[in-house]
Amino acid sequence: MSQPKHILAIRFSAMGDVAMTVPVLRALTDQYPNAKVTVVTRRFFKPIFEDIPNVEVFVADLNGKHKGVLGLYKLSRELRKLNFHTVADLHNVLRSKILKVFFFGKQFEQIDKGRIEKKALVSGESFRPLKSTHQRYADVFKGLGLSTDLAQPKFPKPRTLSKRILDLGINAKEKIVGIAPFAAHKSKMYPLDQMEAVISRLSKDYNIILFGGGQKEIEILNTLESNYNNVISVAGKLDFSEELALISNLDLMLSMDSGNGHLAAMFGVKVITIWGVTHPFAGFAPFNQPEDFQLTADRNRYPKIPTSIYGNKYPQDYEQATGSIPIETVVSKIKSILS
Repeated sequence: MSQPKHILAIRFSAMGDVAMTVPVLRALTDQYPNAKVTVVTRRFFKPIFEDIPNVEVFVADLNGKHKGVLGLYKLSRELRKLNFHTVADLHNVLRSKILKVFFFGKQFEQIDKGRIEKKALVSGESFRPLKSTHQRYADVFKGLGLSTDLAQPKFPKPRTLSKRILDLGINAKEKIVGIAPFAAHKSKMYPLDQMEAVISRLSKDYNIILFGGGQKEIEILNTLESNYNNVISVAGKLDFSEELALISNLDLMLSMDSGNGHLAAMFGVKVITIWGVTHPFAGFAPFNQPEDFQLTADRNRYPKIPTSIYGNKYPQDYEQATGSIPIETVVSKIKSILS
C-alpha cells in the first residue's frame, strides 16, 4: 500500500479526546516527515495543535454554517479543495459518517472504539486493561498505510509564558504543581474537602496553580487561592492558549479523569490522575504515564467500578468513590515524584 501524502483527520470533540490525538500526530509526522495532516475540529481546540510539524487545522463551524446535513455537505465541499488523499476518522460519530458518504471515492479509515470490550468492562463481565485510545488512533493511521510507533515519544519544549501569565505572580524558578479538581461528572471528582487538604499540604513546598472554568468553579478556586499561600487560580484569568502555555511549564499536573490531564500529558508533563467510578482500564489514561500515577478508588468498597466509561452512570452510593483514596496517598505520590 502506498503511503498517503495528505491525510484529513477528523476529531470534533471532546477536549480530552482531541488532546489525546496530539502524541499520535506528533509521532506520525516525526516518523513520516513527508506526510501532511489537516485536522478538522472546532475552533476552540486549534491552539492544541499549533506546535506540531506538518499539521494544520481546518475549523468546522458545527453550530453555524456547517450545522446539519446540508452544513456537512458544505464542509465536505470546502475540504475537498484541500486535495487530501485519505481520511482518518478519529471520532466515528454520526457527523463523520455523513462526511464519509460525501467523501465517496476517498480511502476512509474509522476508529474502532471497542464498544463490545468496553461494555463487558462496565458490566463486570471482565476486568482487564483494554487498548488505549492513543493506540486506537494509531491503528487508524496504520489502516491508511502509516504504521506509527508510540513507544518512544518526543515532546515539544515548554511554550513561552506571556507577561499576563507572569503578572499573576507565578515563580517559574520553583517547582509548579497544576491542580484541576473538577470533571464533567461529580462521580469523577475528588471530594473538595479532601482536595483542599491536599492543596494545603502541597502549598507549603510548591507553587500551586488551580485550573477550572465556569462561574461556580471560578468562585471555589478563588476562595482556595485566598486561603493559602503559594496558591494561584488562573480560572477565568487566561485564554485557552495562555493556559496551554502555562500547563506546558508545569512540573506536575494533578487531574481527575478529565481533559486537563491529557493536555498536560501531550507536553510530556508528569500527570497524576484520580479515578472514581471510571477506571484507566477503559483506555483513557493520560499518554505515557506510569501505571502507578493513576490513583483509583477502592474496589473492595466499590466492586462495581467501573460503572461506566464516562462517569455518567453509577449507583447513588458510588458518587463519593474517589473519597476512598486517602489524602496521604495523593500527597506522598506527588512528593515522591518531585523530590
